[in-house]
Amino acid sequence: MYYIRTFNKISTEGLKRFDYTLYRVGDSVQHEDAILVRSADLLERPFSENLLAISRAGAGVNNIPIEKCTENGIAVFSTPGANANAVKELVFCAMLMGSRDVTGAIRWVRRQAGAGVEVASVIEKGKAAFIGPELYRKSLGVIGLGAIGSLVANLAIEWGMEVYGYDPYLSVDAALRLDRHIHVTRDLKELYKHADYITLHIHFTDETRNMIDKNAIEDMKPGARFINLARGEIVDDEAMLEALDHGKISVYVTDFPNNRLLTSPHVIAMPHLGASTPESEENCAIMAVEELRDYLENGNIKNSVNFPAVSMERSGVQRLCIIHKNIPAMLANITALLSQDGVNVENLSNKSRGELAYTMIDLGTAIDKSVSDAVRALDNVIRVRVIE
Repeated sequence: MYYIRTFNKISTEGLKRFDYTLYRVGDSVQHEDAILVRSADLLERPFSENLLAISRAGAGVNNIPIEKCTENGIAVFSTPGANANAVKELVFCAMLMGSRDVTGAIRWVRRQAGAGVEVASVIEKGKAAFIGPELYRKSLGVIGLGAIGSLVANLAIEWGMEVYGYDPYLSVDAALRLDRHIHVTRDLKELYKHADYITLHIHFTDETRNMIDKNAIEDMKPGARFINLARGEIVDDEAMLEALDHGKISVYVTDFPNNRLLTSPHVIAMPHLGASTPESEENCAIMAVEELRDYLENGNIKNSVNFPAVSMERSGVQRLCIIHKNIPAMLANITALLSQDGVNVENLSNKSRGELAYTMIDLGTAIDKSVSDAVRALDNVIRVRVIE
């Protein structure tokens, strides 16, 4: 029996993917083997010694202590792409709001009615204050061409926009998803020079903290409209507010408001609505559950943010899963122990990620607990599991 503790409300469409003869799932589960979470803060939370994995039903994992998890052999999963369509649609809503001041126009109309004015008699004169440009034939800069950014870039082409994309880590698969008319540049300054609109689709890390600072903004096209549905910390708020005050940036649309940003009339702020659709929540929950199940039941790793991707078809009678330091001779030491006990290795897969490595070994015969304990006792081994 596997024990899964949930934090936040997890879509029932995802939870239904658990086989309840093998899993006990709920927010009061104790001594959990795995955690399912959305936005709950786990940074200071003590973890069960049994904890093997945390799966985040969403893309960002800044609410999870990644380094602590890695040190303790806890795999952390996210669900990249599951909310991509929801965010893509909100990007275009943000561009329209930033261009046509739809929100300001709606507020103005309501104020007229509240003041006792006959709205129909004043709208023709009043609407002139809300004139704004069309998106058609304008230039869009997309920073980050992953699951979300590639969808945004492709749809912008369909809308008749000129698109410039930037992603220093662009994978072959991601590149193949891009429309051939997209200008992929290796130089952010080139994107800034051309873009009437800029949208962010990158992860928040120490490297990207305040990436959009005063120097970056100075390189942007005068009057550009900036959209941030990625993470608030990627943009230097003070630099952005200064640019808005001086007209260098026309509008800043963000999904991450704070009191300082709301002092500017040129900020359009939303309450983190990027993935707030029932479809997105279902997709994220389903993917998060499937990732957990495959790891717990088979040892396979997909979409982990701290462990290498490893997947192997089951063979043999047992599977030995070993998390260890990525140093020379580890595989030799492990297989030497197995050979001493006459254990036949039917299949093996080993992958590394930075200082960490993960090895899966399918065994032709079942091993005694003393063998797995001997592997566990090897220097630089972090965690060992035997899956029947």
